[in-house]
Amino acid sequence: MADLDTDVLIAGAGPCGLALANMLGAQGVRTVLVEARDTLIDYPRGVGLDDESMRTLQGIGLAQQVMPHTVPQHVMRLVNGSGETMVVNDPQGEPFGWPRKFGFNQPLVDKVLAEGLQRHPDVNLRFGHKLTQLTEHEDRVEAEVTLSDGTTSTITAAYHVGCEGGSSFTRKWLGTEFEGRSPSTRWVVIDVRNDPLGIPNVYLGADPARPYVSIGLPHAIRRWEFMLFDDEPTEAVEDDAFIAKLLKDHVPDPANLDVIRRRVFTHHGRIAKTFRRGRVMIAGDAAHLMPVWMGQGWNSGMRDATNLGWKLASVVHGRSTADLLDTYTDERHEHAKAMIDLSMAFGTAIKPTDRKVAFARDVAARALNVAPQVKSYFSDMKFKPMPRYEKGVVVDVDTMESGKASAKRIRGRGFGIPARNVVEKNSPVGLQFIQPRVLVDGEVKLLDDAIGAGWALLAWGNDPLQLLDEKSRALVEENQIRTVQIFSDTQLGWATEHFKGTSSLLLGDTTNALKQWFDKRSVGVVLLRPDRFVAAAGLAQDTPRLVEATLRAAHSTSLEG
Repeated sequence: MADLDTDVLIAGAGPCGLALANMLGAQGVRTVLVEARDTLIDYPRGVGLDDESMRTLQGIGLAQQVMPHTVPQHVMRLVNGSGETMVVNDPQGEPFGWPRKFGFNQPLVDKVLAEGLQRHPDVNLRFGHKLTQLTEHEDRVEAEVTLSDGTTSTITAAYHVGCEGGSSFTRKWLGTEFEGRSPSTRWVVIDVRNDPLGIPNVYLGADPARPYVSIGLPHAIRRWEFMLFDDEPTEAVEDDAFIAKLLKDHVPDPANLDVIRRRVFTHHGRIAKTFRRGRVMIAGDAAHLMPVWMGQGWNSGMRDATNLGWKLASVVHGRSTADLLDTYTDERHEHAKAMIDLSMAFGTAIKPTDRKVAFARDVAARALNVAPQVKSYFSDMKFKPMPRYEKGVVVDVDTMESGKASAKRIRGRGFGIPARNVVEKNSPVGLQFIQPRVLVDGEVKLLDDAIGAGWALLAWGNDPLQLLDEKSRALVEENQIRTVQIFSDTQLGWATEHFKGTSSLLLGDTTNALKQWFDKRSVGVVLLRPDRFVAAAGLAQDTPRLVEATLRAAHSTSLEG
């Protein structure tokens, strides 16, 4: 591929394209990122950033630069027309190493992502370049881009990813169905500086008089969103008097606001049937659109980039065959669809303007809130579907079959309980691994920072290298899989002496979180993918087969022949 202009061409310098370019650049993949606009968008758009996305930002070395543009623990309250709180969403804990929810200023975070590209000499960001044509060949993709001055240029790449948003040229070129619906309900968004309320967090107003949203954001920005009625023309939002009318019950002086923008939009719930065809893929809003209610549009694009980045790098560098890219749709489509469905359902609960329907909803909410389990279900965000890959780069630990996740045989072993009585949902395979703080070389770090990028083979109370046979040890070395031994910090002295000379990283479980994780799932070894999802897990003696089966699921070229 040396005669190509680049390894990967990305269209669209939104958050998904910028994140993907950072990931590829960090892995030495030549990348060209083209953006039709002359600059990044400089007005607020997305407002919610979750712990999974912050972990991704941590992985590309930009979490600390992003933090000043966020507000952690962004609490959301669903209130009715009387101001009564029906639901509180305030999830606690930091299973992935970060607070569960942040409010954030998207333009400034996107700017951090764009500036982060300067660290990578193999990444080139080109503004004023609009993708206008694609031609796929057996060994490359040819892309025609139109520059701001009207001239055209051709870029050749091994692979192309379209991240150009909902009107994506790339998605249309793929010819895939964009399934779902776009409700006709219109909403006006109003962003202002110098927040006139000063109240933090989020209020979703299920007010039949006029449903609304009020959001406190970093840097003293306040966002309101109001539903427009059918008889209210879109052009009315340009009228200051109309805006003041919308805000009269929400702010002391609606005529005295520093407005950043006002815009009408509709909510879409759509998803492409496939995210890949040959050498061409789509990600972010190009692949799926969802309503704003759960704040998951930005985060879903980050999940796409996180899933796709390591796979593209592995294929480009020849460590995996191109078949690995088929797992991208397999793994991401179902969860993106689940988030769309949840967001659409949440919107349905907020939007009723029929007072009888709203009254029935409020009565039901009061009844449900009596039960602590129900309150916890909403407060701890248990309703949010977590990504779980049941096919793709995952391994069935019972059969060591690649490409699907299951675990049935572990918990009962050795205790006189039939092994197959284990409930499959107990399996950690296909789930994102936790990220506690650990002790490494006398310093406390988050797990990902301690073990570094790439694949990692973790063993509790053991050295993974001691569990491998000659063949699997060679596979671990060839595929650059980091081996990690984990002990309670009381055992670090013994482990240091006992495994003297090993190349495995030694970690101290100072918070006991890792011991609890291995204990609850009754596993002793876990193989983590570069995106920190569990590819396989099993007992110590399973390790050699576990490694080979996982590499087979990842279409590793080290198994060819």
